[in-house]
Amino acid sequence: MMKFKYGYMMLLAIIVVVTSCKKDNYKAPTITLKGRLVYNGEAINVEYDKVSFELYQPGFGKTGAIKGAFGQDGSYSTLLFAGNYKMIIPNGQGPFQWNQNATTGSRDTLNLSVTGDQTTDLNVIPYYLINDVKYAVNDKNVTANFNISKIITDANARNIESVTMYINKTQFIINNDVSAQTTIKASDITSLNNLAISTALPNITPTQNYVFVRVGLKIQGTDDLIFSPVQKIQL
Repeated sequence: MMKFKYGYMMLLAIIVVVTSCKKDNYKAPTITLKGRLVYNGEAINVEYDKVSFELYQPGFGKTGAIKGAFGQDGSYSTLLFAGNYKMIIPNGQGPFQWNQNATTGSRDTLNLSVTGDQTTDLNVIPYYLINDVKYAVNDKNVTANFNISKIITDANARNIESVTMYINKTQFIINNDVSAQTTIKASDITSLNNLAISTALPNITPTQNYVFVRVGLKIQGTDDLIFSPVQKIQL
């Protein structure tokens, strides 16, 4: 009886090991799907790892989403298996409109057929754009001069809440982790042209002779800011 029980346990252990090996031997996805958020061919800059997207593969047996997030230059990249996918930027994500359903006002999915490495840019309509940004360093201050363009002007238009200039010691400028910042409220903005924001240079340890800067615009009713591109400034 003991020999039978021992043999049974050994057989069960072998089955578990073989099954685990089969699972471990599944090939990883190797096809790259990448692209950018764009408006009229121009990259839309957002906060790093803040604006998300989701991919679904209907009929594959997995009902959950393959989730990802856009880089601060609006780029994305993900590894997939070959197949048909549905892509969505969830409602409330991003300082823009994307693939809006004219009837419901919600966002439709984008159907993708993935057979090999491909680049698919996502055309969006931002509420605003920050244009013609120029930086100057003077007397331990950085000044940004720029213009703002209001893109969505119909019933879906939204007002500006604030505009902020960010300075950081690294190129990753995240809203809650920067070296210095200065904000102007919408009530202090009298024109969308020839705006200026100045921020004192922070004390950085260890010292370095450069910083990274960008300007972000907060829109009422939207958590995500739209940004100018990150720029490195020599001090």
